[in-house]
Amino acid sequence: MAAAMKILLSQQGSRRCLWLPSSHFRRYFCSEPKQHPDPLIIEPVSYPVRSEHESQENSQEQEQQQQQPPRRRSQQEQGWSREDFRYMKDAPPSISITPVSYAPRVAPLPEDRVQGRDAHNVDMERERTRIEARRNLGRRVFKVVEEEGKVVLPFPRLIKPVKKEKKPLFDLNEAIKQVKANARNTFDETVEAHVKLSIDKSRSDLIVRGTLALPHGGKKALRVAVFAEGADADEARAAGADIVGGVELIDQIAKAGKIDFDHCFTTPQFFPRIAKLGKILNRQGLMPDLKQGTVVSDVSKAVKNAKKNQIKFKMDKTAIVHVGLGKVSFTEESLRENVGAFMNALLQAKPAGLKKTSKYAGYVNSFHICSTMGQGFPVSIQSLSKAVDYYSKVHLK
Repeated sequence: MAAAMKILLSQQGSRRCLWLPSSHFRRYFCSEPKQHPDPLIIEPVSYPVRSEHESQENSQEQEQQQQQPPRRRSQQEQGWSREDFRYMKDAPPSISITPVSYAPRVAPLPEDRVQGRDAHNVDMERERTRIEARRNLGRRVFKVVEEEGKVVLPFPRLIKPVKKEKKPLFDLNEAIKQVKANARNTFDETVEAHVKLSIDKSRSDLIVRGTLALPHGGKKALRVAVFAEGADADEARAAGADIVGGVELIDQIAKAGKIDFDHCFTTPQFFPRIAKLGKILNRQGLMPDLKQGTVVSDVSKAVKNAKKNQIKFKMDKTAIVHVGLGKVSFTEESLRENVGAFMNALLQAKPAGLKKTSKYAGYVNSFHICSTMGQGFPVSIQSLSKAVDYYSKVHLK
């Protein structure tokens, strides 16, 4: 016990050791059981002593039981069957096995073979009829088409997407005739052109916009307003402007809250002053803008072009240009020249950042002409090119 105490104290080292009484150490290292305050009293049990004569008799009985062979049961006791006796090696003579007789097997006669073949043929015919009926049912379900002796099997069946047939391209003259023929008689519809451009919509530097004066305008007289002062105002009046004014005109429009003109121009020097009318002019899409060509230095030329029924066009978010080119009541020749003028202006407005392409390829994807309530007709690029050449030859000398 002293040696164990030394080992325990040496392992603790510098650790703090709790003080324990000696009785605790004795309890830990002693093998004596813990004493209960009220111990249970165990009473001794006594057995009778065997005599030597009785023990010898018991041992002799056990030896006799081991030496006696096991008693064999009789046939009735065992309950063996006939099948069990067949596999016995040495059966007792009292047991006899009667032979089992089977029907003799002989080769079939020729007439028996014919009958068997007929029965086999009947089964084959019945199976063939069943298969043929199932095949006919499949033909009715899948509608197998037989053409020229070739059977088109219903499986596998590929479902091809329905492709829309492309409309045939029309010559420009033929397309104008179709537009006039399909127009309604309730009102004088506008002839519209819709051009799909091959331009990346995400690039802001490739936006197409421009203005042009149609050679054949409408019957309605357009009113032109010019915001300018001094010499520019005098030039605008001389060119035929309907409304000309400066600060007084701006205050008058701001007070009234409405306008009475179709086109609006101003000079670069006077442009900052009309910011007061931005809300009123933007509502009608008439706010002067440098990109749209309505902030000009040559006021006289701008007014004359506007009086010639000058129109504006711009590419929308879907890379399509929509523009009106006249009325259904116009002659076919007038509409043809208006289309030529528009296509000439569209080619001049081609962005410089566009990849190197030909005159139309890579720039103009498709061209459709229609009336306000009528059907659209695609026009060939060749006929548009001829219209542009004719317009340049007649009007741009």
